[in-house]
Amino acid sequence: MKSEIPESTASSTGLAGLTALTNWLKTPQGGYLLDWERAQFEQTVGDIFGYHALQLGLPELDTLAANRMPHRWLALDCLPVPPPAAPPGADAPDPPGLQLSTPPTVAPQASSRKVALLTDSGALPFPAASLDLVVLPHTLELGRDAHATLREVQRVLVPEGRVVISGFNPVSLWGVGQKRRRLGRSRSAPASSLPGVNEWIGYWRLRDWLRLLDFEVESAQFGCYTPVLSSQAWIGRFRWMDAAGRRWWPIFGAVYFLAAVKRVHGVRLLEPAWKVRKGTAAAPAAIANLDSARRRSAQCRSLAPAAEQSIGGAASSDFNPAKILSDER
Repeated sequence: MKSEIPESTASSTGLAGLTALTNWLKTPQGGYLLDWERAQFEQTVGDIFGYHALQLGLPELDTLAANRMPHRWLALDCLPVPPPAAPPGADAPDPPGLQLSTPPTVAPQASSRKVALLTDSGALPFPAASLDLVVLPHTLELGRDAHATLREVQRVLVPEGRVVISGFNPVSLWGVGQKRRRLGRSRSAPASSLPGVNEWIGYWRLRDWLRLLDFEVESAQFGCYTPVLSSQAWIGRFRWMDAAGRRWWPIFGAVYFLAAVKRVHGVRLLEPAWKVRKGTAAAPAAIANLDSARRRSAQCRSLAPAAEQSIGGAASSDFNPAKILSDER
């Protein structure tokens, strides 16, 4: 039986691509991206309530920091490989292809986060309808099968559960540079170009996939309008493009961010009964007193013969035929 969603092409990022992307996130351009996405996640997940929340991938960004659910987990498909130890007395070299002109900006809590489980994003170890929130920070682009990941998210979410997704926008300045790099038109890729992400999933394409899985997009945002730059100073000079981009070309941001809710038709949401409704008492109905009725009927029966006798005597005394004949004469 053919699936209603076509199978995606397998991503070739692998562990090497994930390591390269982790190193890129330590650059000024990566820090610029993390700062924008952190603000969006804090604003969105802070108002989502429930009991169980899961983040799939990207441990450098704590997407559930502002969420108040009692159970929050971080799941990865592979553990990040630590950099090789430098010889004693020598400074650790920069990653290949990366030349940092300024100190990297990285979240201070990224290295202290605890991974709850290692799992394939296409086969989550959770029963159906067991999670209230699933966060996918660039998980679809780094995973092996984006469609399988979305199907698993739809399976494990409860009705009216939320999924929050961030991804790179191919229709942007970053996307054009990445496409030139993939096609080999640029002889030397810039140091800040995105490594490890070979397939960028467009925003409207992702909305179609979500619609087929009965998701309804509640909100969407675009951000990071500056060009690809390797210096923190130049990024600061082009920050004016963020305000201009949000007003004049909002859909051409380098990153998109959307939140969707799982809709299940024919399901009634059971709300907690905070107040117990008191049932209304029935109006009292008048009930006849059988004993008094019986006594009245007995009295009536005992008085009936005496009444008949009195009536009969009165009738006989009044009726005198001789008197009547004498009166007629």
